[in-house]
Amino acid sequence: MPATSPTFDPAPPVYPVFPLPGRTPSFVIRRRILQGVLYLLTAATTFSAGVVGWEPLVLGVDADVAGGLAEHGLRGLAYMVAVLAVLTAHEAGHFIAATIHGIPATLPFFLPVPVLLTGTLGAVIGMEGSRATRRELFDIAIAGPLAGLAIAIPALVAGMAWAEPAAESLFGLPIAGHWLLGWVRPDIAAGTIRPNALFMAGWVGLLVTGLNMMPMSQLDGGHVIYALFGDRSVWIARGVLLASIATIIVTGRTNWTLMVVLVTLIGVDHPPVRDEGPPLDWRRTTLGLLSLLIPVLTFMPEPLLLD
Repeated sequence: MPATSPTFDPAPPVYPVFPLPGRTPSFVIRRRILQGVLYLLTAATTFSAGVVGWEPLVLGVDADVAGGLAEHGLRGLAYMVAVLAVLTAHEAGHFIAATIHGIPATLPFFLPVPVLLTGTLGAVIGMEGSRATRRELFDIAIAGPLAGLAIAIPALVAGMAWAEPAAESLFGLPIAGHWLLGWVRPDIAAGTIRPNALFMAGWVGLLVTGLNMMPMSQLDGGHVIYALFGDRSVWIARGVLLASIATIIVTGRTNWTLMVVLVTLIGVDHPPVRDEGPPLDWRRTTLGLLSLLIPVLTFMPEPLLLD
């Protein structure tokens, strides 16, 4: 899921999304309650996913979580803690960078899902991105993926190191995952890893990061290319969208069709910021160009091996 949600209208509404100095409107209180509830629900669904062993089961329908507590409760707890750490690190990166630059941002909205393959769709924050300069936008956008990967990659490596082989696995790997597996566990072939808590937390982290760093719309990658190239970034974003559509048509793989539709509806082009500010310095430019490799290395065209 996108790590930063579409930017809000900078004109303050009747009940402002961000509290004005000296007061906390009831809308903000309700929002924080919602964030707390979503966090607890995500904790419950990720715990349940770990207990049932990351199976395509639906909580409350065909998933016997209670029956597995005695044997697999610790596995569920370990996965819940690890995956929430990955997602929290990602969103904290955005939030802290936004706070440093004085850009209003919300605490994260975690996204629970009752399908117990992962138990979550990630998390999002809201921010008033139109107030940021391109430098500030770059810092906020890149901080999330880098912070998330700093937790996800060690978790994935540890999970691979402790993994047991299986006849087959539902979970595919990106290019970076194949490299790490060949380094950590050359005795296990891709697609034959028995999932464990740390492996799955790292896997979710790579999935979320690879998706977020796609260079289009208001995904993290969209913010990065706008910060790098300004208005010229629209041609990159449109090219990626058209390539995605062409790939779906040619290969017949429709697993990312919904995402393409959502990006198209939200808008593939990045909206302008209020103040362009100075161009990126060479350090940010270098980091930004290198970060374009992140989706290449972490995006999973076929995350679930269902065939």
